[in-house]
Amino acid sequence: MDFGTSIKTCFSKYADFNGRASRSEYWWFSLFTVLGYIVTAFIHEALYGVFVLGTLLPTIAVGARRLHDTGRSGWMQLIMLIPLIGALVLLYFVLQPGEGENRFGEPIAVA
Repeated sequence: MDFGTSIKTCFSKYADFNGRASRSEYWWFSLFTVLGYIVTAFIHEALYGVFVLGTLLPTIAVGARRLHDTGRSGWMQLIMLIPLIGALVLLYFVLQPGEGENRFGEPIAVA
């Protein structure tokens, strides 16, 4: 999945917590949000706030779908509430390759 397709997919599934997300979909969307945070922060703090609020739900949804791809529950994102250790553990989880067929559906076909 490329950069543009990832953004379109994540916004079209902005509140879809079912299914799976490939690593490329997750990381391209993460790059988009980080770049958006940086650019909007330099422009105006109100624009930054609107961007953060506008991407919050899609970011949580793609995170849940990414964890589904590794065979974990989307609720595992709450591990981020543990300072430092939680972020490292979640990073480890999202870096893992997707499983074969699991309880969340068929594997994502990567072209």
